Amino acid sequence: MENFDLAVIGAGPGGYVSAIRAAQLGLNTAIIEKDPKLGGTCLNVGCIPSKAILESSYQYYNATKHLGDFGVNTESVSYDLNTIMERKTRIVDELTGGIAMLMKKNKVTVFKGIAKLSSKNTIEITGEESQTIEAKSIILASGSVPVEIPVFPFDGEKIVSSTDALSFDKTPESMVVIGGGAIGLELGSVWSRLGTKVTIVEMLDHIIPPADKMVAQTLTRALKKQGMNIKVKTQVVKTEVTDKMVSVTLKNAKGKEEIIECEKVLVAVGRKPYTDNLGLEELGIEKDGRGFVTINDNYQTNIDNIYAIGDLVRGPMLAHKAEEEGVIVAELLAGKKPHMNLDNIPSIVYTHPELAQAGLTEEDAKAKGLETKSGKFFYRANGRAKSMGEMDGVVMIVADKATDKLLGGHIVGANASELVMEVVCALESGFSVEKLGKMIHGHPTLSEIVKEAALAVNGEAIHG
Repeated sequence: MENFDLAVIGAGPGGYVSAIRAAQLGLNTAIIEKDPKLGGTCLNVGCIPSKAILESSYQYYNATKHLGDFGVNTESVSYDLNTIMERKTRIVDELTGGIAMLMKKNKVTVFKGIAKLSSKNTIEITGEESQTIEAKSIILASGSVPVEIPVFPFDGEKIVSSTDALSFDKTPESMVVIGGGAIGLELGSVWSRLGTKVTIVEMLDHIIPPADKMVAQTLTRALKKQGMNIKVKTQVVKTEVTDKMVSVTLKNAKGKEEIIECEKVLVAVGRKPYTDNLGLEELGIEKDGRGFVTINDNYQTNIDNIYAIGDLVRGPMLAHKAEEEGVIVAELLAGKKPHMNLDNIPSIVYTHPELAQAGLTEEDAKAKGLETKSGKFFYRANGRAKSMGEMDGVVMIVADKATDKLLGGHIVGANASELVMEVVCALESGFSVEKLGKMIHGHPTLSEIVKEAALAVNGEAIHG
């Protein structure tokens, strides 16, 4: 039986990053993955393939709708779905292959198979070559799976998950997306750009429920201009599948019902921790009422040598959050004193325009008893945005009224996923909005919108 300092169950972003960091710190490390390729949901059926087809669909949409404004003739533009999917697969293969190389480079032992805890230090691996290994410490990093609604379960054809929606062999004529979160909006955007009639159905009063309402409304208007039908304060009460179509019955907040016929229904109401057959129950590892593994501030479960990270535990289900948690646990095991501020994790929606935020919204701050002030600045007033043809967007900065301390930043617009990192850096550094606004920004750049929004908090914006 092989013995290790650390065994990591799951080779997604949290797991493989944790294994690499642990190996760098001198721990004899193993990682176990049940799927053929390393990388987990993110690299195989999540973040990376979705961004690949989002980019392909955007290039097509931009060519057909906007390049004429730049003097580029695109009269005969078309797309080939097979090529789009082949490009997606190639990108995934390159990145998952790269992770396999990193395992070798860092001398991490890789086991392929299904892992199950048989004791606090023992893992049974069932695969082509079943075996048992021992480890002083174990990290659970098995990730999450899409939430399935019992009354209309996935069939992989007409009622589909996000995984299915990444690999359609033809563009659907119509699709209803249940859920106005990041996954639903991103995959809805892909197929809408390629010609599908898309309806987004969100039960709450705005899309991207954790987002600032004004920012979410700005994104809603932009997506509607692109042809997406967005229904908020609406729920799906029934679906009926026929040979060719799905009949979807909707009910709005006033109780009025509406029936939509569509070719596909994408259920994108969130994800849940994946802990099936891990042996957690037999070992007595505690979970909360929603199925998340219970941990302390050091990511330890109630069994002190077993840790859990990523989508298995509390906090946002984000790959970058899982990565940092993996690093933290590896460093704790190596005797270091790492730190991560969960309050400043950026959250991003890769539609076009993008939506990105970090820190507190005004509503969040008020719930914490803080009195706030805020400023906003629109993309349309920025020279770089005008030259790019990217005038749909706004940056909103939130600050503590008493201290001027930056509390949060909320962006919808082109390159929001990159701009938000300026907000993250400022939050981590404890900046006041005055300091953020007084920093010299290059001109002309989109980052000047962040500067102007910070200045606007105190009524000092120059260009707006």
